[in-house]
Formats: sequence, structure tokens, C-alpha cells
Amino acid sequence: MEVEDRQERMMAAAALPHGHGASPPPASALLGAAFGQQIAGPGAPLGGAQATPRNPPATYAALDLGTNNCRLLIARPAQHGFRVVDAFSRIVRLGEGLAASSRLCDAAMDRAVEALKICRGKMLHRNVSRARLVTTEACRAAINGSDFVRRVAAEAQLELEIIDQRTEAALAVSGCAALADPAAEGVIVFDIGGGSTEIIWMGGRNEARDPAARIREWASLPIGVVTVAERYGGVDVSRALFETMVEDCARELKAFAAKAAAASGARNFHLLGTSGTVTTVAGIHLGLARYDRREVDGLWMRQDDILAVIDRLVEMDYAARAANACIGRERADLVLAGCAIFEAIRRAFPSERVRIADRGLREGILLRMMHEDRAWRRR
Repeated sequence: MEVEDRQERMMAAAALPHGHGASPPPASALLGAAFGQQIAGPGAPLGGAQATPRNPPATYAALDLGTNNCRLLIARPAQHGFRVVDAFSRIVRLGEGLAASSRLCDAAMDRAVEALKICRGKMLHRNVSRARLVTTEACRAAINGSDFVRRVAAEAQLELEIIDQRTEAALAVSGCAALADPAAEGVIVFDIGGGSTEIIWMGGRNEARDPAARIREWASLPIGVVTVAERYGGVDVSRALFETMVEDCARELKAFAAKAAAASGARNFHLLGTSGTVTTVAGIHLGLARYDRREVDGLWMRQDDILAVIDRLVEMDYAARAANACIGRERADLVLAGCAIFEAIRRAFPSERVRIADRGLREGILLRMMHEDRAWRRR
């Protein structure tokens, strides 16, 4: 079923984390991967790492093909940020069965290719002139991940870039760092994905303007909503099973928690979460009849409110979760797996407050490209 996030079209411009006139740090040193560049005409793959155009383009695209979702954001520079002109989101479950077979299955690849064809059409329709198209844990982990990338180039005419874990973490931080409390001297940022969870200890704004340069510790944990749900099941989840899921996630988190133990002691410390899990929790907390990004992005939640929502979800049966407008049928078997990861992080880094971000990797990609092109200086 196609799910387009129309709320993203009304997204408020994210604040640029760098000074407008400053030269960006070298992309290779900061992110470890080349950016996508000029879009080719029909018949040639979009994306890739060609030379930066002489006249910087006005319309940018960022695509994130994850273990669960295929998401596209198309935007143009605006004052200190960008204005979204189009967006697309579809659940494709690319990583379905990956944990058991170490391969991307044919049905999952078929779903992803069809979604990517729609993305290509949108980019051409919007005259996108610079794009970066990335894929993450599913293609990193699958033994046929590179074969899939070649298939996408042939059938969808898109050139995907398999980014490494460090790059994914840095881009996620760049995309949501504007929501960190300016007074916080330490923040734990986490992105709960389908096949992995990126978690970062980020220092305060006084350390550097570039959020990625403020990363003190980071880890990519081999737990995501799809992998945890496939391990334990996501339809019938008792409270005892949920606690087992949390304990399992806590074991995966233990090494990072030890390295970043000092984070919780920083002045004005808080958590900053970016993922479908935390935005779902926020939407349920607000009692939204229909998910609305404008209500959720930037919301502060207290720990008691988070616990209350998680308790409600554990008590719900599968049908009730599927009927909830902020969850839906396609995510009803995944939401408790995400909550187990969220709860493990909360227990490892106790904080009275959590900032909810409906922004992350794609927004980080857009800001990076626009900053490289000095789009705001031209304006």
C-alpha cells in the first residue's frame, strides 16, 4: 500500500547548523562518502558521484532506502534552511527475512524497485538537479546488496550509494541537531531504523558549529524494528515478552553505554530521538486522530508521558495497534519492537525529557548538499 507523507510538504525549514559564510569541512573527512551530483537525462542512472556543477542547482533531492522504508524528500533552499516541494514514503520491508538468510529476497527487492521508480518520476517532474540517494543497513548486511544496487541502476535508473555506519550516524545528527537544546552540553541522539539503530553522544554547541564535529562517541547497534520483531514476533506481545525484548536490546547497548556514561552528567542533558518509533509515541501521546508532522516535530516529552504511551501499546492487541491512526496496519507488528529499543536507551541514559524529531538522515543530506553549494550565500 502506498503511503505518501503529505505533511512533509509543509515542513518548516530546518536551521542550518553551519555558518553561512564558512567553508564546509571536507566531506571525505567528515562523512566518509562522496555526494550525489548532477542528475542525468532519461536513460542514465540518477545520483552518482560526478563533479559538482559549475552553477549550483536550485532543487535538491535526498533519498533514504532503509530496511523498512523508502523515503524521498525534494526541497529548495529557503532562508537559513530549505522548503520541501515534494515527498514520498512507502513501506517496502527491503530487509524482510534478511536476518535468517543473509540475502535480500526477490519479493522485497521487487517492492523496493517499484517504489524507487516512483521516486525517479518525482525527481524528473520536479527538475531535480542534484541528488544523493543512499541505502543503509539492509544493503550493507546482505550478501547480494551490491547485486541489488546494480538492478536498481538497470531497472529504476537510479544510482544508489551504500553508505557506511559512520556516514549514516553523521548525516542523522546533521539533520536533527537543530532541535537539540542550545544550553545542553551533552545530548544522546538516536535513530531507530529497520535493521540497525544509530546512537550518538553529541557535545554542546560551544564545541563546534558542525554537529558531526561534536560527535564524541557513536555506535551502530544490530537491532532495528524489523530485526527485533522477526526475532521475537510482533503480533502477540505480552508484557513479559516485551521486557525480554528490552533486556536483549540493553545487552546490545551495553558497550556504548559504558563509553558514553558521562553524557548523562552534562548540564541540561537530554535525549533526542529521530525515527518512526519516537514520532509514533509522540502522536499517540498527543491523541492525534491523524498523524501530523507539524504537531510532532520538535515536541518535548517527559519520561512519565513516554512510559504511559508504551504501557498503552503493550496492553493493546494487534488489531487495536493496526487501527490506531498513528501506527497503521503496515507497522502494527513493528511498533513494540521499536518501543523496546527506545526503552532500553531510556534506561541506559535516564533523562526527564526527550526531544522528538521528525527529521534526520534525508534532511542531513539536503543541508550538506546545499551548504556545499553555498546556497544561502547566493540568496
